[in-house]
Parts: sequence; structure tokens; C-alpha cells
Amino acid sequence: MAKKKGISTGLIYFFGALGGLLFGYDTGVISGAMLFINKSAANGGLSIQAGSFEEGFVTASVLLGAVLGAAIIGPMSDKLGRKKLLLLASIIFFVGALGSAFANGYEMLVISRVILGVAVGAASALIPTYLSELAPADKRGGVGTLFQLMIMTGIFFAYISNEVLAPKGALHFLVGMHDWRWMLGLAAIPAAILFFGGLYLPESPRFLVRKGDDATALSVLKQFNPDAKLANEELHDIKLQASIKSGGFQELFGHMARPVLIMAMGLAILQQVMGCNTVLYYAPKIFISAGFSEHFALLSHIFIGLFNVIVTFIAVKIMDKIDRKKMLTWGAIGMGSALLLMSAAMLLLRAGNGNLGSWVCVIALTIYIAFFSATWGPVMWVMIGESFPLNIRGLGNSFGAVVNWTANFAVSQSFPMLLHAFAGNGKEGDGIAKLFIIYGVLCFVAIWFIAKFTVETRGKTLESLEADLRTKAHAAGYYDGDATTDIL
Repeated sequence: MAKKKGISTGLIYFFGALGGLLFGYDTGVISGAMLFINKSAANGGLSIQAGSFEEGFVTASVLLGAVLGAAIIGPMSDKLGRKKLLLLASIIFFVGALGSAFANGYEMLVISRVILGVAVGAASALIPTYLSELAPADKRGGVGTLFQLMIMTGIFFAYISNEVLAPKGALHFLVGMHDWRWMLGLAAIPAAILFFGGLYLPESPRFLVRKGDDATALSVLKQFNPDAKLANEELHDIKLQASIKSGGFQELFGHMARPVLIMAMGLAILQQVMGCNTVLYYAPKIFISAGFSEHFALLSHIFIGLFNVIVTFIAVKIMDKIDRKKMLTWGAIGMGSALLLMSAAMLLLRAGNGNLGSWVCVIALTIYIAFFSATWGPVMWVMIGESFPLNIRGLGNSFGAVVNWTANFAVSQSFPMLLHAFAGNGKEGDGIAKLFIIYGVLCFVAIWFIAKFTVETRGKTLESLEADLRTKAHAAGYYDGDATTDIL
């Protein structure tokens, strides 16, 4: 047991956030793997018709599984602990990755991808909560952003995997006709690393206090805050909040938690409807519509992935130096402006200014990704992870993740249909231009939402945030001082 306590805080944060890498890899790798599943059918692969419902559902099945995983695993963590559920998620990742790699038919592949989705949803609900409960208040933003950094790193690795294992890739000679199986199966390696590293992770001190293990909780707090006096003060504050009995949906939708519930739902939906995944997932299609070659489009995907990682790393460094609300506001302004610029670039192409329009599109897409990766990408997860009261934190984060994944599914599935509906004379560029105007307008709607419904969380302890909620509920006449009788 003593050895487990000796693991450095840096490694704790690394393994605590590692599920994000699997999250990113498993959602990013399928775009490349699907290109080769059909081509290998004659050699024992799978036969899935391009452009069919089956092809779309292989991709969407992860999103459906993510909704299920976020809905189930998050609330379970309030009863069983964050660490145990992280270990369970790593096992689910491992099983899903190997199941995808060895799938002998369409049904098996979909089932395996749903299993992976369950793990992805679990990671999205668990990891922000776990990291926020471990990190000191002055470091919580940067530590929480490690989750988004891992997601972007996983997506980047997925793009590299797709490139080097493809039929003309550098490592194709090692894998032969089973290229797509290796693409999907490689996720089992970090899943195994997460499991064995997770064995040495400490349990969340907030969960330990709720279970009556104050001594171990204090030991964990001292590991992250060497000042014994401050650690004891934090333990005292946690014990006050932990004296409240575990809550359920009544408390989640009650007046005390309602401000952060509205904030979490709004941020989760807006992050998706502002077009983040359509830009990231469909970047090659956007480049091709802008007049670039397929080779340039696919190669640019790798550079986009690397750029994402770099910008998110910068976000880790600045997260605790700038207010969350300011980051979200400036992020929305930058993203909205970039989308409108990209739409204008498509109109330039339509007017015959091909070269100018193409490069304006590249610049606008790069600006969009920079603002998203530095602001809305990480800040949404950080704020949801740190805002809910302790007695419903797992449930609240789970609910936020479910909303986010549902919005992700809706936007991802509607994009091709809307693109087709808006395309003038069958030109995808026209459809992209019109869609980006809609997404751009929604970015500016987000600015209004931030000003009216979000709560600043930077630099505040989790316990002080919860105390503020109680104070406001009491002042409004909805809270009588007993946490179990929040009036609905």
C-alpha cells in the first residue's frame, strides 16, 4: 500500500487523464479504417457497402454507446468510487478494441464499437470529475484540461495510424490485408497501460470522506498540497459538504443545483452545435470542396491533429490564469468569425476566385481550430467537472456528458443531410457555406448564454462553489438549510 502512495502527482494526473487518449483514438480512427474494410472483403474482411446505413451506423455506434456509458457509469461512481470505475472503463476499452479488431461480421463490429462507446462515455463522465477532485483550486483548470489534451493526442495518433497502416503507408508491409484490424486493435495497448497504471491511482479524497475514510483522504490531500494546515482545512470543508446524504434526480433538478445544471446543459449542447466535430471530422471534405487534392486533404488532417495538440497544450498552461467565462466568450467570438470567414471563402470559390478562396478557407479553418482547442474544447469539460455539488457530482457530470454526446450524435448525423439539402446544383461548397453561417450565428448566441447563465469557477475550491449555490438558493427562499429538503 505504501508503494501506491509513492506515485508522483505528475503520473497520477497522466494516468487519470489517459482515458482521454483512448476517447480520442477510438472516435478518430474509424474514419480511416472504414476506407479499407470493404477493400479487404475479398481477403476475409468485411463487406459493408460504401455510403450505406450500415457504414454510417458503424461510425455512429460509438456515439450511441457513449450516451449509454455516460448515463450508467457516472452515477455509479458516486457509490463505488472514481478509481474503480476508471479501472472498469479501461477493461471495457480493451475488450471493445480487440472485439473490433477480430470482428468477423458487421454485427460483431457494431457490438464492439458500442462497447467502445460505453467506455468513451464513461471516460467523459468520470475523468473531469476525478481530476477536479484531486487538483488544488489554483491548478484545477490546467489539470482538468489534460483530459482534452489527451483527447486531441488520441485523435492525432489515430490520424497517424490511418496514414502509416494504409495500403500505401510506411508500415503496411507489416500488417498486409489486415490493415484496418490493426488500426482498430492498437487501442488495446493504451487501454492495458491505463489499467495497470490505474492500480496505483489514489481514490478521490471527496469520495473517501463520503465513505468515512478521513485518514486516507487527508493523506491524498497532503500529496497534492504539502501544506499540512491547508490540507486539514480542505478536509474540514469537504467533511461539511460530505455530511449531506447522496442525492438523486430530485436534487439534480432541484433549485439549488439548477443554475449549474442549466449551465452544464447549455455548454454541452453549444460546444457541439457550434460545429466543432463537423469541422474536425469533415476537414478533408472541406479542403476538397475548397479545391485541394485528396492527398493534400488527407495529409492536412495529420497536421490539423498536431496543431490541435499544440494549442491544447498551450491551453493547459493558461487555463488557471484567465477566467473561464472570458475564455469561452473570446473562443465563441473567434470561432464564429472563422466560420463566417470560411463561408465567405466558399462564396469566393463560387465566384471564380479559386486560389484566393482556397487559401482563405485554410486560414479560416486553422483559426477556428485554434480557438476551439484553446477554449471550448477543454473549458466545457473543466467547468462541468467542477461545478456540481458533491452529493450529486457523479450524477451531474454524467448528465452533462449524456447531453453532450446526444448533441454530438444529432449534429454529426444531420451534417451530411443538411449538406445535401443546402447544396446548390449539387455543389457541396454551397452547402458548406450555408451550414457554416448557421454554426457561426450559434457561436454568437453562445456569447449571450455565457453572460447570462454561466458561473465563474476559476480559483475557487469545489466546496466554496457549492456553498455559493446554497447561499443563493437560501436567499431565493428555496433552501431551508437542510440539504435534504431542497424545495422543487
